[in-house]
Amino acid sequence: MQFLSISRRRTEQFTEAQFAEHIEAERERVRELYRDGIVRSIWSRKDIPGAIMLLECPDESAAQDALNSLPLAERNMLEVQVFPLNAYPAFFPRM
Repeated sequence: MQFLSISRRRTEQFTEAQFAEHIEAERERVRELYRDGIVRSIWSRKDIPGAIMLLECPDESAAQDALNSLPLAERNMLEVQVFPLNAYPAFFPRM
C-alpha cells in the first residue's frame, strides 16, 4: 500500500542550529528507509523547510512507524501528515 507524507520543520519552535545538530542522522535514516524499500521517492519542499515522501508500507500504522523513526520526528521537530493512496480510477479496466 502506498502513502504520501508531507512534513514541515517546526521552525517556530526550534532554531536552525538545533535542526543542524540532527540533520545528518535524519538523512541517514531516510537513506536506510529508501534502502529497505519503504521510501520510494522523496522531494524537498520549495515553499518551506520540509519534505514530501512516497512510502510503500503494509498499512498506515507501519507508515507512521517509519516516519516516527526519523530523528527530527523523534524530537517533535517535524509536523507530519500521512495520506493513504489508491490507484487512480481512470486506469482501471472499463467494464
